[in-house]
Amino acid sequence: MAPLRIGWHREHFLSPLLQFAAEDNGETFQLVECPGGTGEMQVKLKEGEIDLCIALTDALIAGIANGQKAYKLVGRYIASPLRWAIVTGTKSPYNSIDDLKGTTFGISRQGSGSQVMVSVLSLQQGWKETEQPKYAINGHFKPLRDSVNSGETSAFLWEWFTTKPYVDSGEVRFIGSVYTPWPCWHIAASTAAPASSVKSFLSALESYVTHFNSAEARKNEDVDFVSDYFGHKKEDVAEWLSSVRWEEGLTVVKEKVVLETLDVLEKAGVVKQTTPWAVDDFVNSDVATIE
Repeated sequence: MAPLRIGWHREHFLSPLLQFAAEDNGETFQLVECPGGTGEMQVKLKEGEIDLCIALTDALIAGIANGQKAYKLVGRYIASPLRWAIVTGTKSPYNSIDDLKGTTFGISRQGSGSQVMVSVLSLQQGWKETEQPKYAINGHFKPLRDSVNSGETSAFLWEWFTTKPYVDSGEVRFIGSVYTPWPCWHIAASTAAPASSVKSFLSALESYVTHFNSAEARKNEDVDFVSDYFGHKKEDVAEWLSSVRWEEGLTVVKEKVVLETLDVLEKAGVVKQTTPWAVDDFVNSDVATIE
């Protein structure tokens, strides 16, 4: 059987997957990097270019709610929320979240987490209809940074610790942050991928996740790995590790998480409910247990 093709984005959250990949050496799966993040992974799932991905909960659920049928959720990954940085240009005129009302935000792709969370931010801030943000699709992380410095966009949202080195170097500025109101990462697989292969992969990945999540590994081993692989400062890695928790038991999807995420997404205008949500439409129960 051909190795599974696993979509991933260059994020420190995926460290257990990278450790697994180093030992597997392409025998059972191959990594397919997706610089465009969750939005790119959704496209690749639809076009049959990857079999599985670990990606942002909200964007995955929104995609299915909005008619994407190429994939379903097959498991959970991160139990804690994600801290999204609100990022602007070094010399931009924007100095607070309130300054961003009615402006143009950069996003990686339509339906991406970077777009979904702008909608959530607008909802949380209570912006009026005339204050709603506009969007410019910039693709990858570098064009997003360029766009806030050129003035093409006012700001963009990206994971806090991934962005921090560019703030430290003076390339961009933080003007705030917003947390997801849901556990931030889930696992999705193509509906065409064999359930047995997906379950086997997740079972093997779970041991790496469990070890990385352990108190013992967090003391030094995790910090060294993330710092060496991604180039982050060790003190930043330690701070990040203090705020993140991986799930114990990957092949579970909680009904409450799916429905509560949909509720927030609907209020934010990201999805529209026409019939009652059915959790079975979102989860591949041949792989994952719905609780």
